[in-house]
Amino acid sequence: MVELQQQIKRAPRATGFYVRMKLLPTTKNGGRLVPQLEKKNFFYRYCKWVLWLSLSLYFFSSFLISNHNEEQTKPTTSLSTTHFSTFAARALIESATINNATKQGTLFDGLRVYVYDLPPKYNTDWLKNERCSSHLFASEVAIHRALLTSDALTVDPYEADFFFVPVYVSCNFSTVNGFPAIGHARNLIASAIDLVRAEYPFWERTHGADHVFVAAHDFGSCFHTMEDVAISDGIPGFLKNSIVLQTFGVTHQHPCQEVENVVIPPYVSPEKVRATLENFPITGRRDIFAFFRGKMEVHPKNVSGRFYSKRVRTELWRKYNGDRRFYLQRQRFAGYQSEIARSKFCLCPLGWAPWSPRLVESVALGCVPVIIADGIRLPFDNVVPWAEISVNVAEKDVGKLAEILEHVAATNLTSIQKMLRDPRVRGALLFNDWVHEGDATWNVLSALATKLARSHRRSRVSNQ
Repeated sequence: MVELQQQIKRAPRATGFYVRMKLLPTTKNGGRLVPQLEKKNFFYRYCKWVLWLSLSLYFFSSFLISNHNEEQTKPTTSLSTTHFSTFAARALIESATINNATKQGTLFDGLRVYVYDLPPKYNTDWLKNERCSSHLFASEVAIHRALLTSDALTVDPYEADFFFVPVYVSCNFSTVNGFPAIGHARNLIASAIDLVRAEYPFWERTHGADHVFVAAHDFGSCFHTMEDVAISDGIPGFLKNSIVLQTFGVTHQHPCQEVENVVIPPYVSPEKVRATLENFPITGRRDIFAFFRGKMEVHPKNVSGRFYSKRVRTELWRKYNGDRRFYLQRQRFAGYQSEIARSKFCLCPLGWAPWSPRLVESVALGCVPVIIADGIRLPFDNVVPWAEISVNVAEKDVGKLAEILEHVAATNLTSIQKMLRDPRVRGALLFNDWVHEGDATWNVLSALATKLARSHRRSRVSNQ
């Protein structure tokens, strides 16, 4: 279990000034000065006191103005000049030694998060399986780790705006097919909430409205991999008042997003991305026109009245398997990221759910994501310029895909690729073990800062 220590920050030593003064001269026997000399020394004394008073007023007024400006200055949370902005202007007036805590406190309006120290059966026990911290649902692990080292962390729950409940529900891998089996998720989370309610007073204050959970599964907080069952089961009652960080999101009404939520990206290892880019630079040669590797069924099986990928992947295989412009592979390959790094367009069709880790991998490796998932709500869409870095194709138009991509290649492919080379765009979707400026956990904190009205601490202060 992680042991936390509160860091004590020492304020810099105050600086000041002084004016050196001389005593007025006298005669050798202590008598009065001659009138001329006395007048001269009176003039010196007068000038020195005027100088001292002027300097005092100058430094005092400078101090007040500087403090006032610091309180009024609040930098933007966006990351560039269009969708992303830099902090160059602020860097000109601030010391280079200002730490990340100061910047995060300013950016996130002093947001403070308390992380519950739950028994290991809810989280760290699952890490015995190495896949738990590296598979596509591992954002639940990554966010927990990053928050524990974040400057937004507080060890005093009474000063917290939000309470993070670290429960890993995606690491129960099936012995049959190796995929996460989340049938236990509802009971495990319910048990964690019962524990929190029994040992802490904070849940009851807001009925969980300032508590945060992660649901990095196909249909998010419905906790089922099949949409019809997920819809039927709905969001468990004990979560409906909380905030859920989930990979699932659509632009239309859906029972599985009827909760206060933030759409987050699926987990892709930043270390693997960096390793791939070392061998295949972002500006390197891209000799594959359109790429996809994954499940494509020639004869899709009807499961509970639904066809996998709504038959989109089947249509891709049937239509373009013999097309030399398309590199389509149905078998798994451990080094498939190298294929992404060599491709111009990377196909991101829906599976059972609309989202896919290919979205993150494509952006991170500089391949234009071709999104084929009607109504998908993309992660951090207020920060990531999706319209400028991707191609969106309607599911019904998959048969016209070749013509669409040829048109993009002939018109604005170069400008899209230029946007994808911006490390701030690529880094916005990656989770790191500690919070990096502009990374995925940074954007989670930024999203939570827009929900501070749910903070019991803030509402209590405003009512005083």
